[in-house]
Amino acid sequence: MCKQGKVGRVMTKKQKKMLWRILLASGLFLVLKLLPLTGYVRCCLYLIPYGIVGYDILLKAGKGLYHKQPFDECLLMVIATLGAIGIAFYKQEDLDEAVAVMLFYQIGEWFQSYAVGKSRKNIMELMDIRPDYARVYQEDKLVEIDPDEVEVGTVVVVQPGEKIPIDGTVVEGSASLNTSALTGESMPQEVGAGDAVISGCINMTGVLKIQTTKEFEESTVSKILALVEDASSNKSKSENFIAKFARIYTPVVVYAALALAVLPPIYHLLMGTSANWAEWLYRALTFLVISCPCALVISIPLSFFAGIGGAGKAGVLVKGSNYLETLSKVEELVFDKTGTLTQGGFEVVGIHHNALENAQLLAYVALVESASSHPISKSIQRAYGKELEHWRVSDIEEKSGYGIRGVVDGKLIAVGNEKWMKELGVAYKSCHQVGTILHIAMDGAYAGHMVIADVLKPTTKPALARLKKMGVSHLVMLTGDRREVANHVAVELGIQEFYSELLPEDKVSQLARLLEKKKGKLAFVGDGINDAPVLARADVGIAMGALGSDAAIEAADVVLMDDDPMKIGTAIGIAKKCMRIVYENIYFAIGVKIICLILGALGIANMWWAIFADVGVMVLAVCNAIRAMFYKK
Repeated sequence: MCKQGKVGRVMTKKQKKMLWRILLASGLFLVLKLLPLTGYVRCCLYLIPYGIVGYDILLKAGKGLYHKQPFDECLLMVIATLGAIGIAFYKQEDLDEAVAVMLFYQIGEWFQSYAVGKSRKNIMELMDIRPDYARVYQEDKLVEIDPDEVEVGTVVVVQPGEKIPIDGTVVEGSASLNTSALTGESMPQEVGAGDAVISGCINMTGVLKIQTTKEFEESTVSKILALVEDASSNKSKSENFIAKFARIYTPVVVYAALALAVLPPIYHLLMGTSANWAEWLYRALTFLVISCPCALVISIPLSFFAGIGGAGKAGVLVKGSNYLETLSKVEELVFDKTGTLTQGGFEVVGIHHNALENAQLLAYVALVESASSHPISKSIQRAYGKELEHWRVSDIEEKSGYGIRGVVDGKLIAVGNEKWMKELGVAYKSCHQVGTILHIAMDGAYAGHMVIADVLKPTTKPALARLKKMGVSHLVMLTGDRREVANHVAVELGIQEFYSELLPEDKVSQLARLLEKKKGKLAFVGDGINDAPVLARADVGIAMGALGSDAAIEAADVVLMDDDPMKIGTAIGIAKKCMRIVYENIYFAIGVKIICLILGALGIANMWWAIFADVGVMVLAVCNAIRAMFYKK
């Protein structure tokens, strides 16, 4: 029962109806094979299963003729099967081949429809991130309202098991969030008061009170849904080629089949030999069935659809199959540094020449810095890791561009740069490590210095190594940071070409220069906020860690739903696999058809060969296309 229910959820009413028609027609077909009837009565009875399974194809072909758009696979099937029926009536033979062609064609159509449904299910699971309601207080009562009605600054309550309806900041409570629908990762995210959260995540544990920072239509979930809905409108070159190919190919094969049915018998008549019109008509009908372009017309768009769905499941949003195709050809990757290759935040990475124990020195500096909201001050407080005892510090004085000082436990602690030490008359020791250096003096004596730096993400090195193995031959880094910092990161990561101290407009200029001398496709990877112009300028713009970033979703072509550099390789891997499947289907379908067309024209291939060349090839191509949904990390 469970298994049937699962299949039922994938199958639509239309698919179920088609399946019943196929089963009924198949049953009648088998019964007729066993009945001891002959002549026109038997032929007429065969029209019953033919009509049951093929009436919609007949209607579609009729509509195409009526609207003067006749050349499609429906017309090919109708001409071929009606021709086979005519020959069968003429010879008073079974209509096996005509019924079988229509039956197997519909089986193939049902199979590809079911496959599309399976692929669409991945997309719909992603679309299911849309929250149905938001809980807010009205007149001291907790009520459910439409997320569209929630204004910025409203406090919403999210209980365990519910989706966060709108982007905001946690003002009360703590919980674990399930972000798998957005990022593709199963690891829960822990949040508490002061943390920013995004819509679409599921609250797994405690009750959260969240103050909204955006309207629903501007929130992350709305942006993502709009992106997914628009993805199918951006067609790849392969899809556009197949669409144009089918429009030209179909009328050509119809006229070729007509020529095959008429010209050889006429030639025999002119040469004075007997002309077997029925035989050449049968060859022409077989030629038509073989030539049906279903495998290409169906499997190529399905491959891209499955690829986009599989990418979405892995936490990679691709705006269209054209970007998926371009991504597969990327040979050069240009990175922003801060927030892309590095954590994007300051950390204490070293304490040198310290006169006190690290913990004690950290405590003194953290207390002096406790009055500052500067990111460096925050990083020192995080490194200290304990609750600050503010009563221990007094007389805090800050000098902009120099540093800060204050009295802690009766000792005068000064923290700042080299200029601050010189002004205070403290002999300091230089540091050769790259980063921001904070010198510390205690009661006028030098106590050591701290190194504050933006550290690499844990997966950056393996991610770049993976990209090189995947064929990305050239890595470039663009950053606004100082040259010595950029050089340190580049050397550590093995990036040979980098450009530092760049303003946003400088990044665009540098990228334009790189685009001029590139060999393959070039992708830019950035955080999507300051890098929006560069994301838009590249062949493919990849926004990394872009949850909640409007600029990223709007400017980028590919959006990675978390900040893990390994997802870049995942995106390229999915794109390469998808394009590999597309070309496999193109070569396989065209190759089999050319062989069978030649054999059909020579009279070697009969209608059963034609069924394989059409339906069999289509089913195999569709099965191959479905593989694009699945990508091993």
